[in-house]
Amino acid sequence: MAESESDILKQVRKIEIKTRGLSNDLFAGRYHSAFKGRGMAFREVREYSVGDDVRDIDWNVTARHRSPYVKVYEEERELTMMLMVDVSGSRNFGTTDKLKKGMITEIAAVLAFSASQNNDKVGCLFFSDRVEKFIPPKKGRSHILMIIRELLEFQPQSRLTSLSEPLRYLSNALKKRCTAFVLSDFLDMDGERGPAYEDALKIASGKHDVVGVRIYDRRETEMPDVGIVELQDAESGRKLWVDTSSAAIRERYRRNWAATSEAIDRTLKRCRIDSVTVATGEDYVKQLIKLFKLR
Repeated sequence: MAESESDILKQVRKIEIKTRGLSNDLFAGRYHSAFKGRGMAFREVREYSVGDDVRDIDWNVTARHRSPYVKVYEEERELTMMLMVDVSGSRNFGTTDKLKKGMITEIAAVLAFSASQNNDKVGCLFFSDRVEKFIPPKKGRSHILMIIRELLEFQPQSRLTSLSEPLRYLSNALKKRCTAFVLSDFLDMDGERGPAYEDALKIASGKHDVVGVRIYDRRETEMPDVGIVELQDAESGRKLWVDTSSAAIRERYRRNWAATSEAIDRTLKRCRIDSVTVATGEDYVKQLIKLFKLR
């Protein structure tokens, strides 16, 4: 059953209260330190003081006033943040009180409010195996709330996953450098070759500051012994009967997950992507602080 307008608004308000508080109390300063502006902008000139860098002397002004003057610069703080949100079928998996979708929504909201505290623009790109929706970067609380609402109720056309297409889209859509947070489980694999998005990720990270926030559920890491069960792939819809009482099958599943996870980590490191991994139900605050400290 579709949720009513009032239900959606209540959820938006609930998420705003929680995540805006976290942004104000914990992340605004760390975000400012971790994600720098575009560079240094000239502000003014002033008389030279002992200890100033002689390389900053403005020789034209110095000549006019016949005493040394230096240029004063300040950091160009305005940034553009893009939230790249995975809306494929696997986001609806979760065995705690939160699905992957819920974790992604809260983390995206925290990041958006942190950026807003620094007067930065925030945009959002929803992707499955295609770009499902692009929300251009803007400033302001109402814009952030609109993004949160979309995070809650957006329904994608596809349930499949491909990170390559949204990464290519990002490189073409935004001409100026931005900070792009990819919120996904990163489970877009090309068989034994590993992650299918490495080339696109290298290109995107060469133009933008790409940061990975990998969301997973602990139940994905190992299979419980619950007898014969029917499993369904959340993206392809393919179903399979599995005898989970078999220790060999459970061990094969565990090894496959470990290999996949290691391949994802290696790919992110090769592409020089700062990243953090968060489990559903986990305290994501600690993980985000850890991510900011990496910067």
